[in-house]
Amino acid sequence: MQQIINFIIRYKNFLLYVFLMIVSLGFTIQSHSYHQSRFFNSSNWLTGNILDTSNDVSTYFGLDKENEKLMQENEYLRKLLFNKKEQIDSTALDSVQLTYTISIGKVIKNSFADPRNYITINKGEKDSVHPDMGVITSKGILGIIENTSNNFATVQSILNEKSNINAKIKNTDHFGSLVWDMKRYNVVQLVDIPRLVPLTIGDTIVTGGMSSIFPENIPIGTIRKFDLNTSKSFYNIDVALFNDMTNIKNVYVIKNNDREEILELEKQTETNGQ
Repeated sequence: MQQIINFIIRYKNFLLYVFLMIVSLGFTIQSHSYHQSRFFNSSNWLTGNILDTSNDVSTYFGLDKENEKLMQENEYLRKLLFNKKEQIDSTALDSVQLTYTISIGKVIKNSFADPRNYITINKGEKDSVHPDMGVITSKGILGIIENTSNNFATVQSILNEKSNINAKIKNTDHFGSLVWDMKRYNVVQLVDIPRLVPLTIGDTIVTGGMSSIFPENIPIGTIRKFDLNTSKSFYNIDVALFNDMTNIKNVYVIKNNDREEILELEKQTETNGQ
């Protein structure tokens, strides 16, 4: 209490000046309509800005919930998209056996500058995530699940020297293998496309129909440049990726529920042919 009294005594002249200034401003505003108008306009401006800032702050901290909601909606829509050939009634989507099922995950670690890049996500065996499931983002293909633990999984990125994924030129049946030459983090290569295939810079590359991991027609990127290989029989095509591989956050894990049956049948066929 004594400190407060000492403060008032020390700054009594300044405090008196502030008090008299406030009183004078009050009298001035009350006695002049112009000043009243300016005061209330200023007050409204200040109040509006405070409320606007408050709303921006509240919206910012609510982005995670909104983003999660959007991811769930996208998961539902992608189920419809990947299973559209089955002509499923959307109201019965969760009550039928789908060819492809999808789960949402988040990236907790990402590498893109090594010969064998891997991405770690926060979904694992308890979430029914297992090796050889495809992983994509809202923009396109990302990689394939390689190893899993109870709560996490590592994804072999398409930026991996071991990566080899079936891909094709959009709206055609010309397909080849998607590989990576380890030179640039935003460009991969499509090989084994015959030289007779007409190509144009900017053509879209998507996943092919020869994979038991990815649905057909998932975006990958666009043709950046192309030339013939040493045998002059096939093209080497540089593909500029749709994904920014340095900035991956949310992912979708895709399971082909028919994969095991397909692989078992193919194995049986190969065994019978020997």
